[in-house]
Amino acid sequence: MARYFVMPLALAGLLATAGAPVQAAAAEPPAARQAQLARWLRDDCGACHGMTLQGGLGSPLTAQALAGKPRDGLVATVLHGRPGTAMPPWQPFMTQEEAQWLIDRLQAGKPPPVTPAPSGSAWAD
Repeated sequence: MARYFVMPLALAGLLATAGAPVQAAAAEPPAARQAQLARWLRDDCGACHGMTLQGGLGSPLTAQALAGKPRDGLVATVLHGRPGTAMPPWQPFMTQEEAQWLIDRLQAGKPPPVTPAPSGSAWAD
């Protein structure tokens, strides 16, 4: 008799989670923009979060430190900063998709590599 209850409950659980939103990976920015974002991550974010992102004045930005933290909350922090703290808003400088791309890379433990911008590039420092 118990098995008649188990199957419908299992099916209901599967159906309930089937509609749960899945966060798609952010679209990759063009290579030149990726390079600019990587330089900002190293130079600007690294000024507080450590040049190797292991932490400093700000918390670490390693995969271990970001594990379990909701992507949307991290993206909001990047874009809007944290009022009353040294964390500035980056929304004037990057799109939500670019912030998502950075967070995806950081949470995966694969921060974008810093490469020199091509001379004459619109993204050159």
